Amino acid sequence: MKKIVLLALCATIATAGAFAAGRGEAAADSGKIYIPLISKGFQHQFWQAVKKGAMNAAADLKVEVTFEGPETESQVDKQIEMLQAALGKNPKALGIAALDSKAAIPLLQQAQAKKIPIIAFDSGVDSDIPLTTVSTDNLVAAGVAADKVAAAIGGKGKVAVIVHDQTSRTGIDRRDGFLKRMKEKYPDITVLEPQYGGGDHLKSTEIAKTVINGNPDLKAYFGANEGSAIGILNAVKELKKEGQLVIVGYDSGKLQIEAIRSGLMLGAVQQNPVLMGYKTVELAVKALKGEKLEKHTDSGYVWADKTNLDSPEVKGVLYE
Repeated sequence: MKKIVLLALCATIATAGAFAAGRGEAAADSGKIYIPLISKGFQHQFWQAVKKGAMNAAADLKVEVTFEGPETESQVDKQIEMLQAALGKNPKALGIAALDSKAAIPLLQQAQAKKIPIIAFDSGVDSDIPLTTVSTDNLVAAGVAADKVAAAIGGKGKVAVIVHDQTSRTGIDRRDGFLKRMKEKYPDITVLEPQYGGGDHLKSTEIAKTVINGNPDLKAYFGANEGSAIGILNAVKELKKEGQLVIVGYDSGKLQIEAIRSGLMLGAVQQNPVLMGYKTVELAVKALKGEKLEKHTDSGYVWADKTNLDSPEVKGVLYE
């Protein structure tokens, strides 16, 4: 009986694997230019918005695009496997939002040797192999978040930070941009050692609860991505600390927008994920035509709070 179950399981896995591989092969054999995009994850609304932009570009430019990422933003090995599989389908170009700014480099070197143009999006790598990186200027944007926190707490007090990781370019830059601005401009603000929640809202919730309970004089909390910010919001609700902490985040998932409207969250840095996805595909096509690209393509950001959520500037980048 065990043998029968095992055989059935193997058959199921093989079928699922063949289906996934078949999708890529069908894309590559469709006669269109095939460009796979490997994202950092799939669990957040942000990545769904990036995918939407990429698919819009695919339709406009008549190319074939696939978009995939690991289940969570802590699965570096899974992302590397996806990248390896994508390269095995001999794409014309490739887009990647690296979970680890170093781990992907050996595979990207292989792609470079095959003359496959690489476009980084959201999070670059520690290499000049990508022809461009389509991203928010996270050092600057996180500095704006620091300014908003400082103004809300009167330039003094204790502040905590949750970051999604310390390996991706976005995690590093958002952390460093926030800390640098605080150090340079606000000497009376103490920032606690950043904690890392892997972009997972459940893990970030537990981290935030521990930090809040251990620091009764905490004035504010900064969450450096969607999962981090939602974790902080969950912790504040569970501990019944609503209205006692200034909360600033990143990105515009439904729960964050609701929290800004209700006053639970002061505001958040809003990226433009749809434009990010569109530009990634558009620039890949330009690279294939031999056009020279700038090393960084700024996909932009805006600050959103209760006063401007319904303005055209902010509504244009929300993806709730």
